Amino acid sequence: MAWFNPFGLAFTAVLMIPNLVYAAKCRDGFANAPSLPKWLLVLEQIGRFGCLATMIFSPPGTAIGFPSKAAFVVYLVGSSALLLAYCATWALCFHRNSLARAIALSVLPSILFLLDGVAMRSWLLTAFALLFTPCHIAISCVNAIQSKN
Repeated sequence: MAWFNPFGLAFTAVLMIPNLVYAAKCRDGFANAPSLPKWLLVLEQIGRFGCLATMIFSPPGTAIGFPSKAAFVVYLVGSSALLLAYCATWALCFHRNSLARAIALSVLPSILFLLDGVAMRSWLLTAFALLFTPCHIAISCVNAIQSKN
């Protein structure tokens, strides 16, 4: 497998677009609840940046590649569908701060990272995704619940 994944770069760029728009329009929208433990926030960031990096770059020996053309199609179609759902959720729920939105916007990228790691047989991306997923979902849910109070 090549060390650079142009599809991963495209998927990462699409994933970042709604976040950048939201950050520009709602400057205080990404504040974390003060009750969240620092270790959880650190683990989430390690997982997040690890996933984003390994979606694009595969250091030698960390990914075997797609076992078949069908796996590559699952990767392309599945990732595209997840990104479409993610962007649609952002568009439909942009001004709503709810637990349902928090869950959707944390589960969709988590599934994307897991799908891509498994499809590409990238043990490093899969490991980062397994670190990111529970941390990101927990943080998103706590933030949504505490912002209601």
